[in-house]
Amino acid sequence: MDRWKYFDITHHDHVLCNPTSIVKLQEMIELLALPDGGRVLDIACGKAEFLIRLVERYRCSGVGADLSPPFVLEARKRAAERVPSARIDLREIDGANYDGSPDSFDLVSCLGASWIWRGHRGTLLALMRWAKPRGQILVGEPFWQREPEEEYLTAEEVLRETFGTHFQNVQTGIELGLTPLYSMISNGDDWDRYEALQWRAADTWASANPHDPDREAVLERCRKSRDTYLRWGRETLGWALYLFRK
Repeated sequence: MDRWKYFDITHHDHVLCNPTSIVKLQEMIELLALPDGGRVLDIACGKAEFLIRLVERYRCSGVGADLSPPFVLEARKRAAERVPSARIDLREIDGANYDGSPDSFDLVSCLGASWIWRGHRGTLLALMRWAKPRGQILVGEPFWQREPEEEYLTAEEVLRETFGTHFQNVQTGIELGLTPLYSMISNGDDWDRYEALQWRAADTWASANPHDPDREAVLERCRKSRDTYLRWGRETLGWALYLFRK
């Protein structure tokens, strides 16, 4: 089935499409201390909640890029309702194909989509191109809380080297010449909210769409994701926001 349809169904009730909380995200927004009228680029912006909150707080202009048609549609709707006069450019594109001017943004972010550039290091390298000198770079990235079991890696279809540890995620930025400013780790409640809202959304959608040809595929994929998370993922994979200065 279409992956964007699946994510649209399972993330229907998510305000944030990442395993973090609104409280933590708002705390990070305050720490950014962006200049009024600054420029922000958010790659894989999802429903643009982060970008819209930045505009609400700092009156900045922003560019958001995401490959999901339903998410971009929702992002445009939210922006029109909450910040109708703001300069927000929301684009339905692969973040890897964004062609904005280098050294031109006060903040460049990518929260939870490092697969675009095949990992954390590649993501930081890509975002560094667009950040101004002494601009800020914010990424959301998984990390291993403990050594992953082979069954878990197989179930998730990932390699051990796909992610690093929390220390390695910070160290990667240092090795690239970035200055680490802050990190914010998600806890069990953040993960449970992110995962369990998907179970609820899938069940609600399936009940309302009994004849949809993708119904069983959605439920099966959601069941597999739920069981993998509860059996291994909750104790194995962490997630954090990492803030660096260029």
